[in-house]
Amino acid sequence: MSSLHAVVLAGGSGTRLWPLSRSSHPKQFIPLYDDATLLQATVQRALLLDCYALSVVCNTEHRFLLAEQLREIESTASIILEPAARDTAPAVALAALAALAKDEDPLLLVLAADHLIQHQANFVDTIKSSVCLAESGKLVTYGVVPDSANVDYGYIKLGKPCPQGYEVDRFIEKPCAPDAQAFYEAGGYLWNSGMFLFKASRYLQELKKYRPAMYRSCVAAFEKAEVDWDFLRVCERQFSNCIAESVDYAVMEHTRDAVTVPLDCGWNDIGSWSALWSVSDKDERGNVARGDVVMHEVTNSQVVADDKLVAVLGVDDLVVVNSANAVLVAHKNSLNDLKQLVKQLEAENRDEVRFHPKVYRPWGFYQLVDRGAEYQVKRISVRPGAKLSLQKHNHRAEHWVVVSGVATVERDNKRFKLAKNESTFIPIGAVHSLENNEDELLQIIEVQSGDYLGEDDIIRYSDHYGRA
Repeated sequence: MSSLHAVVLAGGSGTRLWPLSRSSHPKQFIPLYDDATLLQATVQRALLLDCYALSVVCNTEHRFLLAEQLREIESTASIILEPAARDTAPAVALAALAALAKDEDPLLLVLAADHLIQHQANFVDTIKSSVCLAESGKLVTYGVVPDSANVDYGYIKLGKPCPQGYEVDRFIEKPCAPDAQAFYEAGGYLWNSGMFLFKASRYLQELKKYRPAMYRSCVAAFEKAEVDWDFLRVCERQFSNCIAESVDYAVMEHTRDAVTVPLDCGWNDIGSWSALWSVSDKDERGNVARGDVVMHEVTNSQVVADDKLVAVLGVDDLVVVNSANAVLVAHKNSLNDLKQLVKQLEAENRDEVRFHPKVYRPWGFYQLVDRGAEYQVKRISVRPGAKLSLQKHNHRAEHWVVVSGVATVERDNKRFKLAKNESTFIPIGAVHSLENNEDELLQIIEVQSGDYLGEDDIIRYSDHYGRA
């Protein structure tokens, strides 16, 4: 029997959950349902299947955020970096090539990092029951048993029954409301979950057959891959030649070996605020609250307080989301237009649509506290044993105040320690670094001042993590 390799695809953007989800901090990295993020829950779910190996494919921009979340759950998953967003078909090809480099033709279980699955035992049983199909050379896709006429999902029309599942008659794009209702009432249709199981070699054979140019680009990109710290970084030039296409478009709609297995496990892709409200615990008035929320005479509403008290009075059917640097107030009936609002923000080049105030780095993270014309304030958290690069800035000076832990500072070839409530000044042009040699988290407040405060004003002389 072939060994099982789990592949978690973590490249989505999740704009329909703005302002919690941003392009730099998308929904898979957010604890939307419970204390674990959707990514962490997906990785932990894969472990229930006793996988031989586990890898995560993610965008280069999110690599440090991903690494930190894996570290939090003590996962040893390997990380494959996509140098450009090319949808799921090329991402799975990279994972298949990496799996074949480690193992003799394993099974690949392809999972999305941003799905909620509430019934873990049903999920595990369904995957195990379909292994024989994949072993026989079939390409298995999992279709969710629908509980409504939902227009947010693609559909799979069932064909002839086969052991443990059905042949795929056809894939259907997200339907209009009348068609979705007809599918639901007729039966014989499943929601397309975007999860798969197949042999690594079979996927690559079919990709080579139906998308030969994509196959060649992925092979060339993987052959020139380099190990970069904890990441496998494939060749950007070769990978960028791929067209952007999903597994469904590139392979599943063409192969004669596509089968689908019904999955009834409390699945939801949490693709919108409405979807999140539907799966969340509600009070007696139909409200969902997260964070420091106070409500009075409120019904059927969803209120999220990310960093401060949010008080809501006398409203119905609203979504109120307070994040660190943006607030959304929307009627539930208007949520389908949220993508248009995000596009408007993008057209206005607003940072709030792209960047989250908390930014992850290999040494920890920083959070923007305040910003003005020629100053900004950050709270910097450095993990035990971690170190920022030896660097200088040409346009800004920095003032550091330690609020917890002990900092080891290097400034113009002088090394010294700073304890809680102690501070130091880093003049413009001073070569400096910051490290945490203690066992507890180091936190400092950094006040920057200067005529330019962009993150690209960094000249690195050495870096523990191999960054340029």
